[in-house]
Amino acid sequence: MALPLGEGGGSRLRRQLESGGFAAGEYVKQLSQQSDGDRDLQEHRQRIQALSEETAQSLKRNVYQNYRQFIETAREISYLESEMYQLSHILTEQKGIMEAVTQALLLQADRDDPALGARRAAAADPFLPLSAKEAAASEEGRQRTLTTLLEKVEGCRDLLPESPGKYLVYNGDLVEYDADHMAQIQRVHAFLMNDCLLVATTLPNRRGAYRYDALYPLDGLAVVNVKDNPPMKDMFKLLMFPESRIFQAENAKIKKEWLEVLEETKRNRALSEKRRLEQEALPRPAPTPPESTNPFEEDEDDEEEEPSAEEEVVDLSLEWIQELPEDLDVCIAQRDFEGAVDLLDKLNEYLGDKPVSQPVKELRAKVDERVRQLTDVLVFELSPDRSLRGGPRATRRAVSQLIRLGQSTKACELFLKNRAAAVQTAIRQLRIEGATLLYIHKLCHVFFTSLLETAREFETDFAGNNGCYSAFVVWARSSMRMFVDAFSKQVFDSKESLSTAAECVKVAKEHCKQLSEIGLDLTFVIHALLVKDIKGALQSYKDIIIEATKHRNSEEMWRRMNLMTPEALGKLREEMRSCGVGNFDQYTGDDCWVNLSYTVVAFTKQTMAFLEEALKLYFPELHMVLLESLVEIILVAVQHVDYSLRCEQDPEKKAFIRQNASFLYETVLPVVEKRFEEGVGKPAKQLQDLRNASRLMRVNPESTTSVV
Repeated sequence: MALPLGEGGGSRLRRQLESGGFAAGEYVKQLSQQSDGDRDLQEHRQRIQALSEETAQSLKRNVYQNYRQFIETAREISYLESEMYQLSHILTEQKGIMEAVTQALLLQADRDDPALGARRAAAADPFLPLSAKEAAASEEGRQRTLTTLLEKVEGCRDLLPESPGKYLVYNGDLVEYDADHMAQIQRVHAFLMNDCLLVATTLPNRRGAYRYDALYPLDGLAVVNVKDNPPMKDMFKLLMFPESRIFQAENAKIKKEWLEVLEETKRNRALSEKRRLEQEALPRPAPTPPESTNPFEEDEDDEEEEPSAEEEVVDLSLEWIQELPEDLDVCIAQRDFEGAVDLLDKLNEYLGDKPVSQPVKELRAKVDERVRQLTDVLVFELSPDRSLRGGPRATRRAVSQLIRLGQSTKACELFLKNRAAAVQTAIRQLRIEGATLLYIHKLCHVFFTSLLETAREFETDFAGNNGCYSAFVVWARSSMRMFVDAFSKQVFDSKESLSTAAECVKVAKEHCKQLSEIGLDLTFVIHALLVKDIKGALQSYKDIIIEATKHRNSEEMWRRMNLMTPEALGKLREEMRSCGVGNFDQYTGDDCWVNLSYTVVAFTKQTMAFLEEALKLYFPELHMVLLESLVEIILVAVQHVDYSLRCEQDPEKKAFIRQNASFLYETVLPVVEKRFEEGVGKPAKQLQDLRNASRLMRVNPESTTSVV
């Protein structure tokens, strides 16, 4: 029985597979019974495979269509969750403010009417102590309870000094979880006191005994509710910059008690600290000095009283000053670096002309600790370990805040280290492929573009710090050294031809000139770093030319050149014209003959090509190297012509040698001298002396002395 094919068969197959009562075993059994053979089963298998692929493509298209909606929905949910957390925090603060206002009003009413306050206290709590003796006994009982509990904690006796006002507020068992992976770490017992929170780990073999783990002052502690996400529930987070810890309570009720008692204790601590500062800020009456009968002491007393009369009381009871340490912690935790520095500037402006009293010193100590924390975070933002994407502008935020904190030197150092790592990474990521010149183009573009962007960003960030510019110049020089290392490794270490090396150096110089847009000229730096490699390349190529010339000299027969075709003769004319030899036509004969030796013509082309490429590489430090190389190359040809002229006995060949010598001395050497002067900017005395020496030889061709 043949199985249905085509669209109709595919639709029926789809409906059959999508039906609710589909049984795979029965379907395969029925299919095996109805099929006529292996071919039908293979076709059916292909049909099911095609249907599977079609379904997969359809699902993929649906996922792609809804992907953006999923992302937007998730983002909206995240925003909503953040707003709900903020709203919850605001409501908690409002609740605390209302309770504080109510407490303040009740205290004020109690001061105005002590009898009413006593009646209210008795009605609220019939067991409230009514005498100072009973109050002292209650305080002593709370401290005794604290001492008894802390005796069970190993290692906290020295870390937790006893003080009259310290007492235990709340304690209980908790389970600590890892903040990143939400894996259970350990069981702990937390002791909340009126000024700090002690965390101790449970000892496995001793019931009711604990070991000290950490102690956190309430001033730098923030409590955050963690939303339940089963099976992770009943959790809350404690933020103590720069770390955070997550704890799980036994149930939702205990978690709520922990959150409420922590907030209440922090609030009471802030109120008590505020009252203490207000009391310290009140002017204290100076003790009355005993009367003196010495009349000369009156002027001294007046002088001593003047500074005390002028001394100003610093008001630290302002709400924003009281909340400044916690606000700084929040700004640092939320990475609001600008807000943190704004708060510090506001405090410095407020305390700028105020006297330095003990409360001011204590406040400064708290703030300085936050400044160190903020500096550490900003330093980490600029460290090379962070992502280097985004270019120099990505560092502007951290750099500007460090400068505002008075850390311009550190900001400059970290900024330049970050950019050095970025440049080095960009160079390493370049793929070495294709021709060397193509790679050098990419290398120069990446390096000099990065250097230019860094310079512009540096000028923007450190516009008012002229002392940092010397550090940038030093950094640019070290970066140039890194660039030259990569450049030389690819151009000179790989033994490229002199023409390729010249083109690569020309490209590097052109890119280096771009830095003049910002007033930075590093051409002398790249010259100083490349001079050794270029000298080596010139000397190496000089040796190649000398060896080739000597080899041709050894096979010299002193015969005229026959170029065979007019095209070849025309090509040679163009080559000699490009070399600067304008009177080459006077050395050509009938048909395709040239009245010069092949050795002299090849020497001329090779020498002029060497000179042209060397002038592309030229800078003043290479003057003597280039000049000496030219003299050595020319001497090889001059000495060979001189020797041949003295040793040849055949009159015809001697006349031909004299004609080649005339071409070499009267045409080639002046062209070399002129081109060298044009490229360098000044004449070369060594080349002039060499030409004059050759003139002496032409005057006395029979002389047995050779030119040296």
